[in-house]
Amino acid sequence: MKEFDSSTIEAMAKVPRLNLINSVTGYKSANLIGTISSDNILNIAIFSSVTHLGSNPPMLGFMIRPMPTAPKDTYKNIKEQHYFTVNSITSSMVTDAHHTSANYPPERSEFESTNLIPEFLDDLKVPFVKGSPVRLLCKYLNEYEIVENGCIHLIASIKKVYVEDELMQDDFSVRLDLSEIVTINGIDGYALPQLINRFGYAHPDQPTKSIL
Repeated sequence: MKEFDSSTIEAMAKVPRLNLINSVTGYKSANLIGTISSDNILNIAIFSSVTHLGSNPPMLGFMIRPMPTAPKDTYKNIKEQHYFTVNSITSSMVTDAHHTSANYPPERSEFESTNLIPEFLDDLKVPFVKGSPVRLLCKYLNEYEIVENGCIHLIASIKKVYVEDELMQDDFSVRLDLSEIVTINGIDGYALPQLINRFGYAHPDQPTKSIL
């Protein structure tokens, strides 16, 4: 088994260190976050840090990396417009989704440089991604600086949920694997998970019961 202590990790070159630390904690969510600027420039960017924060009220969060100079487009747009979308990524979308991580200037929309197509639902200004099986409309609530590394944890409420019919289960859970929704391994790897089981609420000294 390979072993890396903190001094070894600190001495590593940037890219190997990124690859190691970003992959050892496991698979991460893969989402495209859609925003619009005050100049009506559409922005779409891939994020691997969107996480569930609560269901009552419905909230999520994601990380904004350190911004040494001007704010990144996604963060700037959310602060100005307050609303944004979160869109799941399918296996057929991964090449274009990954390309949104390229550093385009603010006046150029990533939609123009990929095959991703913006879609507007319910007369909303912020763009969703056409063909994404699970889409969320979110509203900025708050943010917290992670002082140890300069990142920002952005907190948002979930205002609307759009889910393709075939993914919805009778108990209102969503079967992501039925639409080949991907996850991210590390910083540049995409994986296709498959549901292997679901279990009922666990009680002490009682057998685990499958509910799939």
